[in-house]
Amino acid sequence: MLHKRIQLGGGENVYLETYIIKDPLENNRKRPVIVVCPGGGYVSRAEREAEPIALAFNAAGFHAAVVYYSINTAYPAALENLSEAVCIIRDNAKDWNIDTDKVIVCGFSAGGHLAASLGVLWNSEEKIIRQDKKNKPNGMILSYPVITAGGYAHRGSIDVLAKGNKDIEEKVSLEKQVGKDAPPAFIWHTFSDECVPVENSLLLASALAKEKIPTELHIFPKGDHGLSLANEWVATSKAGIVPEVQQWINMAIRWVENL
Repeated sequence: MLHKRIQLGGGENVYLETYIIKDPLENNRKRPVIVVCPGGGYVSRAEREAEPIALAFNAAGFHAAVVYYSINTAYPAALENLSEAVCIIRDNAKDWNIDTDKVIVCGFSAGGHLAASLGVLWNSEEKIIRQDKKNKPNGMILSYPVITAGGYAHRGSIDVLAKGNKDIEEKVSLEKQVGKDAPPAFIWHTFSDECVPVENSLLLASALAKEKIPTELHIFPKGDHGLSLANEWVATSKAGIVPEVQQWINMAIRWVENL
């Protein structure tokens, strides 16, 4: 495995960490890559939603990478980090044996907002546009994502990004930014999430449907916010172990394979 840290713009603690599989048959097989954005309300980066997720996708035969993006910074700093990371991955696609039709961003909570931001805004901000549109993801996997700045907002995340600027709040209310150039999406949430209401995912799915963007949406009835893989590996309490939710990763793997 190629496991290395690549510095991104934005400071010493802003970087891309790769989990690139070395092909045991040495036949240069092209594999999808999952670019993981851990959550943390844009004020931290949850380790439970970082390496464990990368390794789970590795186990399915996918390459993976984790983006440790800027925190406690206004929009669009973190988005610029993710955009740069996707460009770096595409620049190294040949050497790393990456299927360039399956560069997938995957985010959790605020990291889901970041992944979805690149999905819907990759071509709309001058600062994040890269030559030949290399920053466009081919799909997005969104786990209990923060989406809206409206009535169902996770105010902590939105306040960090907008710093009270109403124009920025409008920009980062992603259900209002979906256009025809957004990539396909796999979204999951729990109905009982009291931190980031399920309406966030419903609003985005509805906006994607209006633009006829292929979307797979799963709403599980029970489970707190921040479940990650929802198993013993990542749970910090018994409440974090939810067997029915554990299936999301296999559903997402199948979704990537069928893109």
